[in-house]
Amino acid sequence: MTLAASLRIVVPALAILAASAPLSATAAPAKRSISLSASGMVKAAPDMASITTGVTSEGQTAQDALSKNTDAMTEVVGTLKEAGIEPKDIQTTDFNVSPVYEQKKNGQAAFITGYRVSNKVHIIVRDTKKLGDVLDKVVTAGANQIGSISFGIAKPEKLKDEARKLAMRNAIDNAKLYADAAGVELGPVRTIAEDGGFTPRPYRGRAAPMMAEASPVPVEGGTLSVEAKIRVTWELR
Repeated sequence: MTLAASLRIVVPALAILAASAPLSATAAPAKRSISLSASGMVKAAPDMASITTGVTSEGQTAQDALSKNTDAMTEVVGTLKEAGIEPKDIQTTDFNVSPVYEQKKNGQAAFITGYRVSNKVHIIVRDTKKLGDVLDKVVTAGANQIGSISFGIAKPEKLKDEARKLAMRNAIDNAKLYADAAGVELGPVRTIAEDGGFTPRPYRGRAAPMMAEASPVPVEGGTLSVEAKIRVTWELR
């Protein structure tokens, strides 16, 4: 009796599972979609520049070298301020005191012959037309170290938005092209993702001169580009 009862209970249970299996295996068909990456680039002339300048001085003693360097750097920084560079745009980036050695040719140990002091500041020139004049003035004031010249855009937000719009237009044009070729229609946008940042970078094109007419130092700022990269997914109809 126990065995028969067991069989009568189990068999209907198996039948129910078998009947329900096709229902659980049946899933709604996935919606068709298309995903494309696109970019937009906007070019503009830089309106600001940054440079590193400073003075390296030598003396028989560390104090002597420091005194010479202090006098020269005071003159350089004063000249920068007179040229219109605001104090907030002048920042010390390197200060170093080191001995100067002379190496004997006969293999004897090197010995100290003096000391070297180096002091550098990073400055921002917010009018690129004045850059050549600023360079000339700091050299005249005593700067003997100049480098790391770079150009930028003070307020790139508008350019970023233009690049975004251009990237979206390019994405839409390409998506329509692929959809037409496949014989389908674009549906609503499912997702939009932005890739990377928007740091202005040099554009490898024809350089534009960025110098004042009377500037003794010719400086070229060229052209900067701001690029937006996006990835868009549409549903297909």
